[in-house]
Amino acid sequence: MVSPYPTKAVEVMNRKMTVVDVGEGEVVVLGHSYLWDAEMWRPQIEALSRSYRVIVPNLWGHGTSDDLPPGTGDMRDLGRHHLMLLDSLGIDRFALAGLSIGGMWGMEIACLAPERVTALALLDTSAGPEPELSREQYLGMFRIVEAAGRIPDEMIEAIVPLYFAPATLTAAPALPAILRAGLKTVSTRRLLDTIVPLGHILFGRRDLRPDLAHLRMPSLVMTGSEDIPRPVREGREIAEILRCQFIELPGAGHISALEVPDLVSTHLADFLHKALG
Repeated sequence: MVSPYPTKAVEVMNRKMTVVDVGEGEVVVLGHSYLWDAEMWRPQIEALSRSYRVIVPNLWGHGTSDDLPPGTGDMRDLGRHHLMLLDSLGIDRFALAGLSIGGMWGMEIACLAPERVTALALLDTSAGPEPELSREQYLGMFRIVEAAGRIPDEMIEAIVPLYFAPATLTAAPALPAILRAGLKTVSTRRLLDTIVPLGHILFGRRDLRPDLAHLRMPSLVMTGSEDIPRPVREGREIAEILRCQFIELPGAGHISALEVPDLVSTHLADFLHKALG
């Protein structure tokens, strides 16, 4: 997708993190999924930037951001990096909506600096550690990628269906085509320096559930009804811990922001209106 939104580069940890920064008003930060970029949020940027200043960072090694800074060891470090980004932009308080890994580093931010987070929306994500079986499967995939220096075609064809509901694969083939093309063209350097190390951070994440129980900001959790990597039960668990509303998004898989964009935008806009006034 060719973005209609310009990005700016901000220095964080002596690297450049690029970010979409559009609109005016109270700040809403959007965190995208692993293997996507800020473009994943395009429908919501369009909808929310009419009322808010919308900030959408490209995660390290995604979009036009630089590779992962040396010494980055865990999801909490990613949360700190995004706080540094917001500090550089002069942003003190903000609402945050994160999908998948964007929700994971978003929850770390909420735990690190709860006084700065005015509202928290979590989509298609998990607060617990990766289940052992799927963690070992993903780590095995990373070993294959490291040995090959690329993502083999047969692996790409196994990865793509994990991100979408079956109906999306058949009725909206442009979406899986975007992901497929991105996986085919990622460079060996970027794979080995950032994508695989980020994958180890993602699937080796800590259990955030005890810390979430202390949060008090307005919150919302949404999960696609057909999300494979982050099933509905994980979203319901987060909502129970945060004592907030849970919304199951019918017909959506893991990339709900693009699969049911109008529904996600409407729920986010309603939530932010109630939370921020």
